[in-house]
Amino acid sequence: MNRRSFFQTTGLATLVSQLAAQTPATTKKADYKGPVFKIGNIGCGGRGNFVSSIIVENPGFQIAAACDYFADKVTPYGEKFNVPADKQFTGLDGYKKMLEHVDAVAIHSPPFFHVQQAVDAVAAGKHVLIAKPMAIDVAGCEAIRQLAKDAAAKGIVVVADVQSRGDEFFQEGIKRVHEGAIGDLLYGECHYEAELIPCKHDDAQPEGRLRNWIRHRDLAGDIITEQNIHALDIVSWAFGRPTRVTGRCGRAARPDDIGDVADHYSLLFEFAKGSVSFASRQFNGWGSPFMCGNRFVGNKGIFTSEFAGRVMIRGGKEAYWPGGVATNLYRTGSEKNVEQFRAAIAAKDPGGNPTIEGAVESALFTLFGEYAAKTPGGATWDQFIANTKPVAPDLAGLKA
Repeated sequence: MNRRSFFQTTGLATLVSQLAAQTPATTKKADYKGPVFKIGNIGCGGRGNFVSSIIVENPGFQIAAACDYFADKVTPYGEKFNVPADKQFTGLDGYKKMLEHVDAVAIHSPPFFHVQQAVDAVAAGKHVLIAKPMAIDVAGCEAIRQLAKDAAAKGIVVVADVQSRGDEFFQEGIKRVHEGAIGDLLYGECHYEAELIPCKHDDAQPEGRLRNWIRHRDLAGDIITEQNIHALDIVSWAFGRPTRVTGRCGRAARPDDIGDVADHYSLLFEFAKGSVSFASRQFNGWGSPFMCGNRFVGNKGIFTSEFAGRVMIRGGKEAYWPGGVATNLYRTGSEKNVEQFRAAIAAKDPGGNPTIEGAVESALFTLFGEYAAKTPGGATWDQFIANTKPVAPDLAGLKA
């Protein structure tokens, strides 16, 4: 099951079934007069194909090359997006050869690889669009943060493709929270519940393990970082770093024992003022709907949001804001991020690469939650930073 199928089967069918109803964020190709940049895609699975369908609609981009470890992924991708056979690359290091043929890259590989691929792309002078999460350990997050600053100084654009942050209703709603619309946070709720993504490969072999990357913490990050970040990103965006996290996670309801990521989390994120509870599920919900939303209760108003629904603030005259419906956010958020990426490249102005800071903080937020859940009694932010270790998966048996 690819990523797009996952969202369809877990209750987000509207995000991909109403594509024609949305107005693209870019100018029509027939009317476009600006420069066209050659872009290469790294990672030709579900997410890579989905975002590439958005990139190819943007008149400022031409998909000129592609790379995936597996030939049976990159070959159909090349046929779909008209990438010549000699510009299709495989293996762990195939993307390095791809860099010779493009102006920019879009990174959709398993999250462990994001950092090194981004570092190598910037070193080669290429602009970079990175899918969430930015990294799966603290060292990787800080490397991406610094990379974005260094790239900006050289005129290289680096953009994080985080859907909610590209949406006008989320942007305005969080802006109002920052300006005090709901007052001081008292408590909040954050939910992410989805069905299990089944495994269909022999996990005992190195290449099978790579195909099942989403089940392996050292390739994907735990489920809280790889998937739950869609919901927790809003908490991080609204309130910043927590001071303490307590709770639990575990593997208790999956029908198989493949991999080592959790299938549920139950946490309490504490801030200087107020707290937010978090619950997630990645297993059979017996018909329960997909959930990806937040509710923040303050002493002046209440902020609510859904990934595929309404974003609003309830309260008195000074607080109330009707907001709007973030329809088809899975696509429209990325459309706007891709257009922002193109516009910054065309203007030769990274503007400090502002999207990376929030994306890095959200990844750290999820990693803090994971660390605390696996630490008896929870943890403070300082304990988390002092005790986490870099992730180093065993890639033996994989071809370069």
